[in-house]
Amino acid sequence: MNTPFYIAKRYLFSKKTHHIINIISGISVAGFTVGTMALIIVMSVFNGFEDVVMKLFNTFNPEIQITPKEGKTFLTTTFPQEAIKKIPGVYYFSYSIEENALVKFKDNQFIATIKGVPKDYNQLNGIDSMIVQGDFILEKDSVNFAVVGQGVAYSLGLDMNDYFNPLEIYVPRRESKNLLNPLESFNNEVVYPSGFFSVQQEFDMKYILLPFRFVEKLLNYKQEATSVEIGLAENTKPEQIQKQIQAIVGEDYYVKNRFQQQELLYKIMKSEKWAIILILSFVLLIATFNIIGTLTMLVLEKQKDISILWSMGASARLIRSIFFTEGMLITLIGALMGLFLGGLICWLQQTYGFITMPESGSFVVTAYPIKIKIMDFVYVLFIDLIIGFATSWYPVRQISKNTITQKT
Repeated sequence: MNTPFYIAKRYLFSKKTHHIINIISGISVAGFTVGTMALIIVMSVFNGFEDVVMKLFNTFNPEIQITPKEGKTFLTTTFPQEAIKKIPGVYYFSYSIEENALVKFKDNQFIATIKGVPKDYNQLNGIDSMIVQGDFILEKDSVNFAVVGQGVAYSLGLDMNDYFNPLEIYVPRRESKNLLNPLESFNNEVVYPSGFFSVQQEFDMKYILLPFRFVEKLLNYKQEATSVEIGLAENTKPEQIQKQIQAIVGEDYYVKNRFQQQELLYKIMKSEKWAIILILSFVLLIATFNIIGTLTMLVLEKQKDISILWSMGASARLIRSIFFTEGMLITLIGALMGLFLGGLICWLQQTYGFITMPESGSFVVTAYPIKIKIMDFVYVLFIDLIIGFATSWYPVRQISKNTITQKT
């Protein structure tokens, strides 16, 4: 039989002479429960928002993107596209062109990024599922169309039903140096919008999707592109394919996966999550100070029991272990209750979405998103045990031999 555990359990659940000790013990458990529950809920909410944001970005970003290390463009004629297409798991391959441009509709002007892509670009990322008005059409026979970000369309006051005023696009001429006539320094073309997309504000306020042939002509490019975008089949290993592509293209190109394309965003979200966890851990630490008070008062109340145990041959180490075990029991009970309640609340929110977001009509989700990860429960339990160990160890180590042998 584990003597320290048996006695500590009796002390924890038995009625104390001084009722205040029971109250402080209950407050200690409640504080640990609430702190643990808050940690689990906050971590799950961050997981949910991270999942939502990443899905939005992944709707626009390709699974693998290849860009030149030097210069803006590269020749498509010398690029090893056939070798890449033969890699198992690669199902989509396309060139794209990105360039900043001045776009004009009636009297409104806006600086946007035009992106030239193939007409079947929606097969890469499902951008057609994000169309909020119109259709995803880039080419129809010999006619070119534009798919415009909703933010850009709003800034320009763009009207898809206005067939008398097209969208005008101006870009600097590649080799023009005529400073006397600025108009001759720009190429311009007109195009009609076929649809508006809404993915995420960063994209909606920036991009206009255009046919590759249209942008190539507008920029006077000849068999050039600024990037290659690759789609992968399901159940493939992106890391392995990324290494294979890097080996094929060599050191002259960057080969980035989705994480690397938005590396700064991922790092910011991770750092925010762990900063909140650190803050809540300090709050949890403050809440556990009640354990110090509980153990200190319990030692004073159980002086007679301590003296009897000492007389029966119990060592100082055994007596300290009893009170340390009680502190850890308080910690463990509070932690398990907090994990259970936190997990239950997260499950209910994930299933029913009863806590809605204010003004959620303009956002992609109506309720606070939740994503439960088992490892979060492991991390929180580990944090709880570390804090509980520290707050239990401090008052127990103050029990001296004089305290043990003192008669009441």
